[in-house]
Amino acid sequence: MDLYTFLQSIASLLMFLYIFSKLTPKNPKKNGIPEPAGSLPLIGHLHLLSEKETACKKLATMADKCGPLFSLKLGIHRVLVVSSWEIAKDCFTTNDLTLATRANTAGGRHMGYNNAIFALAPYGEYWRNIRKMVTIELLSSHRLEKLKHIRFSEMDYFIKDLYDLSRKGAENCAEMVTISEALEQFTFNIILRMLVGKRFSGSTCADKNSEPWRYEKAIKKAIYLFGVFMLADALPGLGCVDIQGHIRSMKRTAKEVDSLISAWLDEHLKRRKENQDTCESDFMDVMLNHLPEETVISGHTRDTIVKATTMILTLTGGESTSVTITWALSLLLNHPNVVKAAREELEHQVGTERWVEESDIKNLKYLQAIVKETLRLYPPGPITGIREATQDCRIAGYDVSKGTRLIVNIWKLHRDPRVWENADLFQPERFMTTHAHLDVRGQNFVYMPFSSGRRSCPGMTFGLQVVHLTVAKLIQGFDIRTIDGMAVDMEEGLGLALPKLNPLEVVLTPRLHSELYEGLQDIKKY
Repeated sequence: MDLYTFLQSIASLLMFLYIFSKLTPKNPKKNGIPEPAGSLPLIGHLHLLSEKETACKKLATMADKCGPLFSLKLGIHRVLVVSSWEIAKDCFTTNDLTLATRANTAGGRHMGYNNAIFALAPYGEYWRNIRKMVTIELLSSHRLEKLKHIRFSEMDYFIKDLYDLSRKGAENCAEMVTISEALEQFTFNIILRMLVGKRFSGSTCADKNSEPWRYEKAIKKAIYLFGVFMLADALPGLGCVDIQGHIRSMKRTAKEVDSLISAWLDEHLKRRKENQDTCESDFMDVMLNHLPEETVISGHTRDTIVKATTMILTLTGGESTSVTITWALSLLLNHPNVVKAAREELEHQVGTERWVEESDIKNLKYLQAIVKETLRLYPPGPITGIREATQDCRIAGYDVSKGTRLIVNIWKLHRDPRVWENADLFQPERFMTTHAHLDVRGQNFVYMPFSSGRRSCPGMTFGLQVVHLTVAKLIQGFDIRTIDGMAVDMEEGLGLALPKLNPLEVVLTPRLHSELYEGLQDIKKY
C-alpha cells in the first residue's frame, strides 16, 4: 500500500468512526452503571484491554474497582461485564431469552462459516434446529454409549503409550514426557474419530503431513484467534485496514479448516453413494442422515451446516478437554496430599488388580471433587461468549438498551469470597462438604463452569466422561513428578479455553503390575 492510499484509508476510517460514534448506544452511566476511568473519544476503553493479558483477569481487576456489574465502551459498542452470581442469575433466568443471541463478530464471520457454527449463531430458527440436532442426535447419552468403544480404545492406547515411554525412561534415567501435548493429541484423536473416523498415526509421533495433524494445527490457531481481542469487532472500519493482521490469519485458517473438512465430507458422501446405505459410524454420518441433501436453514446449506458443526465440535470437544486434564494434573503435582487421598480412594473402591473403569466413577467422590475444583479454578470458558440484548431490558435494577452486549466473567465469579472460602486455593474437599450440593450444570449460578441458560455447553457430559476417567487412570497407573521436583508454574496463556502457558513436562513411573499395561488394546494399525 503506497503512502497516498494509506492516508486516504486513514481519512476514510476517521470519518467512518465519527459517524458511528453518533450511533453508539447511550452511555448507561446516567442509570448508575459504573465504568472504569480513562475512556477515550471513539475508542472508549479499547486501550485498557491488552492482548498480553488474559481477558478474565483484566476484567476481574476492573470489577474489583467498579463492582460486580460495570460497563465498557469498546469502540461503537457498549458491553456490560457481570462478575457476581446474583446478576448472572438475573441474566440467565429472567433475561435469558432477551440475551440469547450472539454478537456478530469477525471470528464468526471469517472462521465460523458466516456464523453457521451454532455456538456463535444468532438466536432463532437456525440455532434451535442445530442445537437440537447436536443435543439429541450427536451428544445424547445414547449416542455416546454407542460410540464408547472409541474413547475406551483411545484411552487404552494413550495409557499404553505412556507406559512404553516410562519404561524407556527407566533405561535412560528419567525420560521426560510433555504430557500436555500427549493429552492434546489423545483428546483430539477421540473427537476426530467420533466426528469423521480419522486419527493420528500415534499420540507422540503424528505424521506432520497428514490431514489430522494439519487439521489439529489449524484448529489450535482458530481457538487462539477466537480468544484474542479484535479491534475490528469494536471498530468495524478497521476491518479493512486489519492493523493487527488477525483477519488475514482468520481467512487463512478458515481456508485450511474448510479444505480438510470438505475432503472428509466428500469421502463420506462417496461412501454413502457407493454403499447405498445410511450407516452411522461417526457424527458426520449421523448429520448426513438427519439433514436431507436439499436442506437450507436460514441461508445455510446442508454441506455448510455439516462442516460448521464438525468444526465447532472439534473446537469445544478436544481442546477444552485436554486443557482441563492438564490443569488437573498441574494442580495435583503441586498438592501431593490430594494425590495421596485420591489414590487411597481408588485403591479402596477399585484396587490394584484391574484398571479403573467408567462405571467406577460414580463411587469415586473425591475424584469428582478434584475435577469440580479444577473446573472452578480453570473453567473451560473463563468468560462467556458475547451476548447481545435483542430488546430493552432491566438487569440488576438498571435499564439496559437494545443492542447492548454482555459477558459474564465466570473466572471471577468462581472466586467470589462471599461464596468460596480461600477462593484462590485448590481445595477439592469443599465439594464434599460446604459445596457438596453443587453440580456442573450451572443451575446454582455460584458455580457454572459450562455457563448456564440457553447457550450453555451441550458437550459437558462427553467432556466429563473423558476427564474423569483419564485423571483416574493417570493417578492409579503412574507416579507422576516434575523432572526437577520443582512446583509446576500455573501461568495461563491466551486463548478461548484458558490454556496453560507453558507445556507440562513430567516423569512417569508405573505403579501397577506390568500385565495390566501390556494387556491394554493396541490400535497402532487403526
